[in-house]
Amino acid sequence: MNAPLPVPPQAPKQRKPDWIRVKAPVSEGYHETRKLMRSLNLATVCEEAACPNIGECWTKKHATVMILGDTCTRACAFCNVKTGMPMKVDPLEPEHVAIAAAKLGLEHIVVTSVDRDDLPDGGASQFVKVIEALRRETPHTTIEILTPDFRNKHEAAVEAIVAARPDVYNHNLETVPRLYPTIRPGARYYASLRLLEQVKKLDPSIFTKSGLMVGLGEERLEVHQVMDDMRSAGIDFLTMGQYLQPTPKHAKVEEFVTPDAFKAYASIARAKGFLLVAASPLTRSSYHAGDDFQKMRDARNAQLARAGGVIA
Repeated sequence: MNAPLPVPPQAPKQRKPDWIRVKAPVSEGYHETRKLMRSLNLATVCEEAACPNIGECWTKKHATVMILGDTCTRACAFCNVKTGMPMKVDPLEPEHVAIAAAKLGLEHIVVTSVDRDDLPDGGASQFVKVIEALRRETPHTTIEILTPDFRNKHEAAVEAIVAARPDVYNHNLETVPRLYPTIRPGARYYASLRLLEQVKKLDPSIFTKSGLMVGLGEERLEVHQVMDDMRSAGIDFLTMGQYLQPTPKHAKVEEFVTPDAFKAYASIARAKGFLLVAASPLTRSSYHAGDDFQKMRDARNAQLARAGGVIA
């Protein structure tokens, strides 16, 4: 009766291939960026989502600000952001984001958020206030937003945000429709597509962007179909990266997709008509976002020039 209980065997830890290993962040620029975010009480998706590129980006003083707090009202199987009942919205947050952009000298900023299903507008008004603060404090900074799906309230939310005129509107589809019930159970694939389509209908000049994770068990032809759906919705920019399991409690990695397979996906996506495609194992939504914005603008201008239109 006093014998110890048997310890269940631990699943062997997945070994990451060489092409997605990164060095731990140690640079002075990394620590300066971290200190600034702490002083302004700002959360970043770089930290909360355990992004593998944080060392590289923060060394260059590029950070993706996560507004509306650090606690999400959903619990997606792929995401490392903590879930629960969020705190009240910080009224100083928009001004703090603008101060951070100014101090970092950002030419391009990416602003995302947790899901806030507890708020009447899903948090859309806070996005508007952040955009307005940035336009006021750093008028030359281009603004990219990465929003949630504003479940059951996306039409009014998108209208308000588009009226504030961000330069890029990003919303990630994340995975193929078949995997939504297990990977993204709180969201609906076609609702996310309609959100991005609505942005284009309201203001065709705003660039739209969406991202996919691969390695979750999706089939190649399913990924191709998502690309077609994105193009039907007028999406300009596709990002694709390898899913990495944040903790043992999250969805497991079904496959480490090779760099050559990413190149093949990128080639197919370009053939389908995206203005820009970024696809590699370490690609994330906001990785190299500023450089990619310039490339996307140049691609549109080249397209307009060929068609005899007005260059932006």
